[in-house]
Order: sequence, then structure tokens, then C-alpha cells
Amino acid sequence: MNRREFLNILAAASASGLALEGGEAFAADPAASLYDAKAFGNVHLMHFTDCHAQLLPVYFREPNVNLGVADAVGRPPHLVGAALLNYFKMNPMAAPAGYTRDLARNTAHAFTHLDFARAAKLYGKTGGFAHLATLVKKMRAERPGALLLDGGDTWQGSATALWTQGQDMVDACKLLGVDVMTGHWEFTLGAKRVEEIVTKDFKGKIDFVAQNIKTADFGDPVFPSYVIKEINGATVAIIGQAFPYTPIANPRYLMADWNFGIQEENMQKTVNEARAKGAVAVILLSHNGMDVDIKMASRVTGIDAILGGHTHDGMPQPIIVRNASGQTLVTNAGSNTKFLGVLDLEVRDKKVTDFRYKLLPVFSNYLKADVEMQAHIDKVRAPYKANLDEKLAVTEDLLYRRGNFNGTLDQVILNALMETKGAPIAFSPGFRWGTSLLPGQAITMDHVMDQTAITYPYVTLNELSGEQIKTIMEDVCDNLFNPDPYYQQGGDMVRVGGMTYACDPNAKMGGRISDMRLAGKPLEADKKYKVAGWAPVAEGAKGEPIWDLVAGYMRAKKVIKPVKLNLPQLKGMQGNPGIA
Repeated sequence: MNRREFLNILAAASASGLALEGGEAFAADPAASLYDAKAFGNVHLMHFTDCHAQLLPVYFREPNVNLGVADAVGRPPHLVGAALLNYFKMNPMAAPAGYTRDLARNTAHAFTHLDFARAAKLYGKTGGFAHLATLVKKMRAERPGALLLDGGDTWQGSATALWTQGQDMVDACKLLGVDVMTGHWEFTLGAKRVEEIVTKDFKGKIDFVAQNIKTADFGDPVFPSYVIKEINGATVAIIGQAFPYTPIANPRYLMADWNFGIQEENMQKTVNEARAKGAVAVILLSHNGMDVDIKMASRVTGIDAILGGHTHDGMPQPIIVRNASGQTLVTNAGSNTKFLGVLDLEVRDKKVTDFRYKLLPVFSNYLKADVEMQAHIDKVRAPYKANLDEKLAVTEDLLYRRGNFNGTLDQVILNALMETKGAPIAFSPGFRWGTSLLPGQAITMDHVMDQTAITYPYVTLNELSGEQIKTIMEDVCDNLFNPDPYYQQGGDMVRVGGMTYACDPNAKMGGRISDMRLAGKPLEADKKYKVAGWAPVAEGAKGEPIWDLVAGYMRAKKVIKPVKLNLPQLKGMQGNPGIA
């Protein structure tokens, strides 16, 4: 490693909240400097979320479009690129002492999309459970009694997780030492499978908590609402909040006997109950999404910190939300094991008096793989290795998914749907998960499964009227851009192939989508159009798995050339810092 690379790594450490004292103040070992996160206080919590079953290190590009509307304009998490760097005082134009602007530009890599392909080649891949395990062990050794919290979306997102019904991840989490967990995509394995894991695999090892899941018949709790832990003499309550809209965003029939929801009133009762039982610190392990967490923190009192997930936002620092009884820290720890959040609390006189928070990037090049975890990973992947390693094509472009409207990998899926099914229009879900590939990289079956591994993968071909198409798009758009976070019920915007349209995120329901055109001609409300898609939520749906269609398309192409993104014409978004 040359001096330039070394300083770049230290700049990335600055981005993650580590104090810098000038370029000459560090030892020769970059990993030692990067992960020199000294313990503080007496209550220690580690947090990861939304790993989406990625056991190996990956590339993951952050979004260049993450629009905020209403009160969310101009505040985290709706900041991208330079706007995010400015907000968290990581702008290369104000580099720390001892850094040139050119060197400091690399603070962007862990948290933004900026110059992603070049920076990814410099830093290498991020995440991986073996490398995360090494970092967890280091933090634990420095923080006696520390708890490891898993925010969910852990048992879904890869081929091996799908084919083992999440068992590869369950065993990995036990090996990692997870203490408490909540969920979302886990429920798409089906209620029976989730209960089997929680009652058998997790028994006596991992607490699965969710205050907002009740039985549909009598409203009884399905899982414990919270768990109380003693950490260095302090009584700490960990409350769980599963994704409130799981039966809407995902197939209802997979958890037909359970009701979800935000359940704010019950959350307040749960906090009060935990306090009454002696909790001097209350932590919410949430899969709400950051906007929902921020609103909840302003309305529910008595929560000291929210360790959040679902929206995949890597936030270098907590947002401090004021409420009627004090304040709540709101964090979000990104995705794909790209980060480990470390929250240290000082608890004195039966209350939290101070805190320190760091979001540590998991650079696999600078953390040795934990031997035991790597052995587990190799073992669970071995039976599928030949299939996973099949080289389908080579990409000439940077392929990624994350973003409000479309990504190059989504566009490839759309193109595959339209070409293979002979449809002029295609829809693909606005999933936030899915790893990235660099230009020149071979696309394997493993990579295709990273984008498509769900329990309802069926390809569909429907005749829809222009009016039906608009209704579908308006509904999804409202899920994303409703000004009230409590009504934001899904992922990103449905990806659209073939058809162009305009979008005004600030408009009201029914008025956001306009100027829908196909081959330059306006869509007619009563005319039928052939539309290809996948991932139907209706019970009884059948069809070819999307991964077979995409793999066949790639085998035939052999080379995936740069694609033109089909993006909407945005209205009213001038100056919005959520778009670069």
C-alpha cells in the first residue's frame, strides 16, 4: 500500500465518525487506525441491519437519488453525494489537516455513490460475515458485556438463504453472537418457518422481539415485545419493531394469521412497562425505516435510542429528535454488512447521561476473515458452488440497483423481461436490496440470485389498460412519497421499462404520475397494453422464476453493454439535495 492509499483509508475513517488528528498522527497499520474506536461509558450496543443474506464481501453502491418531501426535504436520510458530505461535515473542500482535497474526496466512498467504480477498486469489497465477525470480536473485547443487535432482513437476499430456507444465515448469526433480532423479509419464508427458527434454533441464544405483531383472531402477541438485559450493572430494555407493512409490501398469504402495523400507542405502553420493570435505558430495535423512526421518536417518549433499518441508509451520526420528555437518538446502519454501528452509552443515576456513536465501514481488505465463520460460509456454499459460480456474461457497465426510480441492474432486468416476453412495457419491483458489479466483472448466477432470490419469483404477463397502469404507479408512488411517513408502505418506486412518464413527488395522491407515453404516443386510458413483470403478491400466482429468465437472457447476450436508464421526468425537485 502506498502513502496515497493509506491516507485515503484514513479519510474514510473520518467519514465514519473517527477522530482525525492530522495525517502524521497514525500508526503504519491502516486497519488499526480505522478501527480504533475506543470504548465509552458502561452500556455498549453493536448493530447491523439489512444484510440481505450476504455472507461474502460485496460491492454496494449507495443511491444518487433519495428524495425527501414535505418535512423530510434537506435532512437525513434524504441527502446524497456532496449534500450528504456537507451535512455531516465530510466535504472534501474542507479537508482535515494533513489531507489534500484529492485525498479527502475518498471520504465519500463508504457513504455515497461518488466515483464509485474507481473507489471500489481502491478499497475493495465491503462486508462479509467473516470480516464482520472479526470486527465484532474486536469491539466486544474492548466493550465487556456489549450486545449485538440484528435489525432484520437477514434471512433473505441470496441463493443459499433461499435454498436453505434461511438456515445458512440462522447458523451464521448464532456464530456471530447476535443477542437480539427483529424482522421483515424473514416473514416471506412463511410464518411456520419463522416460528420454527425462533422456537428451536434461537431458543436460549437469540431473542426475537416485535411489539407490533399480533394474532389476527384475538390480537395476542406473536413474539415478545421486548427483552431486558443487564449490561455492566445497568438494566436495559430492547424493544422490537418489525416492518409495519409486511403484509402489504409482501404476500399476505405467507403470514395470513398475523397482523402488523406501526402501533404507536402500544409502543408507548411497551416503553412505559419496560421502565416500570426497572429499565434505565430503553432501546428500540426497529425495521420501520428512518422517516418513520424520526416521526415515532418525536411522539413516543422514553426511548433513548432507535437502532433502525429497512431503508438501507448509512448515517455517520445519529439524528437527535426532541420530544415531550427529552430526546431520542435515531440511527440507521446501512445494508449488506457494509457497516457496524457501535453505540456507547453512559448510564448514571438511572438515566442515560451521555453517548458516543460510530458507524464503522467493514472494509474486507483491512479486516482478516474470522476462521470459524469463513469455514461455516465455505461449508454452506459448497453444495451449490458449481451453480453459483456459473459465468453468465460480462458487464461493460457499472451495475447497481439502489435509488428511488431505477438502477442499471434493474434496467437489465426490465430489458430481459421485455425482450424475452415480447412485451413493450415491463415493471420490476423497487427493491432496495441487490449487490453491485464493477465494469469488466463477470456476472455469475450468484449475482443474479442476489437481485432475485425471493419466495414468490414468478414472471407474469398481463394485459393492462392505460388507466390500470396509472393506478398501479400512483399507488406505488404514494407509498414512497406520501408526506406522512406513517403512510410510506413500501420500497422504492416500481422500475418501468419501455414506457416513459413524468413524476411530481410533491403532488397529492392521484396527481403524481403524468405524461405516460409508449413509443412517443400518450397511453390511452381504455386501451390494453401487454406488461411483463415479476414478484406477484397474489396467492396462487405461478410462472417461470425470474432468475431463470434473466440468466437465460444473459447467457444469450454474453456481454451486457451499457444500458440507457429509463427515468421519469421529475417535476418540482429543483434544488432538492436528495438528487445528484
